[in-house]
Amino acid sequence: MKTRFARRLAIACFFAAASFLRAADLPLIQPGAVWPDDRGQHVQAHGGGILKFGDTFYWFGEDRGQNLDRGSCHVSCYASTNLADWKFCADVLNMVAPTNFGRRLVLERPKVFYNAPTKKFVMYFHMDDGRYKVASVGVAVSDSVAGDYQFLKYFRPLDHESRDIGQFVDDDGTAYLIFEDRPFGFRIAKLSDDYLTVEKEICLIPQHMEGGALVHLNGLYYVIGSALTGWNPNPNKYATAKSLAGPWSEFKDIAPPETNTYGAQSTLMLKVVGTKTTTVIFMGDLWKPRTQWDSRYLWMPLQIGDGKLWLPEPKPWTLDLQTGESKF
Repeated sequence: MKTRFARRLAIACFFAAASFLRAADLPLIQPGAVWPDDRGQHVQAHGGGILKFGDTFYWFGEDRGQNLDRGSCHVSCYASTNLADWKFCADVLNMVAPTNFGRRLVLERPKVFYNAPTKKFVMYFHMDDGRYKVASVGVAVSDSVAGDYQFLKYFRPLDHESRDIGQFVDDDGTAYLIFEDRPFGFRIAKLSDDYLTVEKEICLIPQHMEGGALVHLNGLYYVIGSALTGWNPNPNKYATAKSLAGPWSEFKDIAPPETNTYGAQSTLMLKVVGTKTTTVIFMGDLWKPRTQWDSRYLWMPLQIGDGKLWLPEPKPWTLDLQTGESKF
């Protein structure tokens, strides 16, 4: 009996020690800080989205680097296996304004989907002119996740205006686009089988919001949006529904309203499923309009479940991808 107890104790101690060592090795994610990549340069992936392909996460976003040619727009790509340490891959899309756009091209909030049947990586982004009158989505495609994306087309999804966009892939693998239709609210729409166009509207949420982000957790959908205040932060809000088609609950604050979401604007909710728990990460941008290259990021694990969602006060935290546990 003593031998059996000793064995159990030794095994328990081994796993406890392994867990402690793994926790000690986990890198910190520091909201609001300069986020250096493998070159020591601040990550330029603003208004971004995350695609997990294999065991690697790919972060796509607006490259607003200080020394870029202002006559063109660039989408950057970074890779990570732990969501904290990022390797710069490339600027995977580089564009200038089409001839009918005038001198200025607006390219914002790039999001990449992987289409398994076609084996294509499909990028959506808000594409506009300098006056924000085109109000369309742009589409680019690539054969590899961090390869050169070739611009394909731009259009108004289902003939509706589209400015800020968001991406959502449901647990059954169905891909959706979230887009802000300024006269009416923001819409959730299903992509076509090849992801190259928007096939069907699922829901119009008649709330004048942008920065739409969605997650599905334990049979309930949660949506976050930001008020239309331009570069200035505001209290982001959330609603819930049992179906993407609604009906949606009333919108409530995700953080104390006086903090204006701690200065952040939503861009994505990333769900990380581990062996012990599921963590949903709020991804937000801390915009600096006059020094856009120095705009920061606010990533924090949400307190979410049973129809409630809350963004804790930002502080350094860690994430164990194996177990899904976050600590701060």
